[in-house]
Amino acid sequence: MPKVLITGSAGFIGLHLARALLSRGYEVTLLDNFARAVQDAELAAVNSQPGARLAQLDLLQPAALDALGRDYDFVVHLAALLGVQNVRNRPFEVLTLNNAMVERVIEFARRQNRLSRLLFSSTSEVYAGTLQYFGMTIPTPETTPLAITDLAEPRTSYMLSKIYGEALCRHSGLPFTLIRVHNAYGPRMGLSHVIPELLRKAHDLPPGAKLEVFSVNHRRTFCYISDVIELIVRMLESPACSGEVLNVGNESPEIAIGELARIILDTVGRDAEIVPMPETPGSPLRRGPDMSKAAALVSYRAQVNVQEGVRRTYEWYRDNVFAGAQLSAV
Repeated sequence: MPKVLITGSAGFIGLHLARALLSRGYEVTLLDNFARAVQDAELAAVNSQPGARLAQLDLLQPAALDALGRDYDFVVHLAALLGVQNVRNRPFEVLTLNNAMVERVIEFARRQNRLSRLLFSSTSEVYAGTLQYFGMTIPTPETTPLAITDLAEPRTSYMLSKIYGEALCRHSGLPFTLIRVHNAYGPRMGLSHVIPELLRKAHDLPPGAKLEVFSVNHRRTFCYISDVIELIVRMLESPACSGEVLNVGNESPEIAIGELARIILDTVGRDAEIVPMPETPGSPLRRGPDMSKAAALVSYRAQVNVQEGVRRTYEWYRDNVFAGAQLSAV
């Protein structure tokens, strides 16, 4: 039975990934310090499955991983200090703590007797400087040269921590795969993201009220969580993905935030006027990954369209958060 450690596993992608790997017969250690994630019914259900083990540990503690053993086949590093407020208010800690966590995970991976792969979750934010200063092809291939945004901008801290994390993994001497996730969405992702945020606003909209939407002309290609997870699992399992940097997401269609808001209103059952609001500072006008390299290596492209994905996401939030007592992961 292959054994996997997932850091940040109580978060959005981590818990969905743990569930998928357990269903495939993996033994999964879920590691989280619960600084942002919640201990909810979804986590309890995953942790109750055969092969699951929940370890509430803080990666920043020097000996945090010492008791986990040396028999892991895969190490998946998803944990990071992120979020708009953290990036704005704590850029120094975003830089230092994210880098410390990567170093701690690499040390742990080096101690494993049968490691097949270290998978590091980077971000689509690594392309932001190139887009801002030089322009770039969209959909964006992984070969795009990376430039950084102004170091004085707090938002740069998160992108820079991920670029440095990629470099650490590349030069660690370990078998690695680097993934850059683009606009993943779905149940339990937290409310501080565009789709659940608009779903909540539309759900709570009084009759006759208007829906305020920021950055209506910004365009994204969204990828539902089941497709994100299928791509990640295939990348983890495929020897061809060792030593590669790979986009994870959906190449098309490219949808304006204003169009997304209309889809959300239709899904929630509200006939409301959309009121355009100012652009969100620091948000790129366009973002979308070129998925041709990933598709060639793992023979998979996203299957769930935006209308279906938004419907599934709304039904989960409606039943578990909007009309229920369950907390949403942040």
